[in-house]
Amino acid sequence: MKKIEMIWREILFGAIEKKNFQFTQKELARDLGVSTSTIFQALKVPRRMGAVRVTGRFFVLADVEKLLYHWANVRNLEKDVMLRSHVDLPVLEIEGMIPAGLTFGLYSACRQLLPQVPADYDTVYVYAKDILPIKERFGLDKAGRARPKRANLVILKADPMLGRYGSVTTLAQTFVDLWNLADWQAKDFTKALGEKIDGLLFES
Repeated sequence: MKKIEMIWREILFGAIEKKNFQFTQKELARDLGVSTSTIFQALKVPRRMGAVRVTGRFFVLADVEKLLYHWANVRNLEKDVMLRSHVDLPVLEIEGMIPAGLTFGLYSACRQLLPQVPADYDTVYVYAKDILPIKERFGLDKAGRARPKRANLVILKADPMLGRYGSVTTLAQTFVDLWNLADWQAKDFTKALGEKIDGLLFES
């Protein structure tokens, strides 16, 4: 994931899950460990499209939906894939065997973020910095190649800032990642996540 996407994620996390729509570039740079020039670059397109409004001392996320859908359309989930493999277990058992310290994404994240999942799913997506613990836990081949059966375990490369959000991806990242899937059920999940996000933004 690119640094500007990590910045968008933090801004969306602040707005959606913490109800904070106002930020300063200096504080955001400090919190994320990046330069203010990187923050400035990340805000260029959101400013141009009206998603972000900059004042003299701070900036405001003025349109959550615009930034969310812009990120969804530029996200390249495939580039983050480190491993695809098949495990002869149901998805809930696979999720239960995932080593501690990793981050659940996509469908598995939805199971924790939503009251109930809108459809069945058959693939577990998880973010990790190192695939070795996963290989050892599930007895995967040394090369990490997918077995002949359809892959039902996908390991994605965790970015350096992902751990700050806990054991599941944020609502915004989960939405964006699912948006990048061609699976038929992904549409149902993004719709349910969109409704959850709207509910959080408009609740009193």
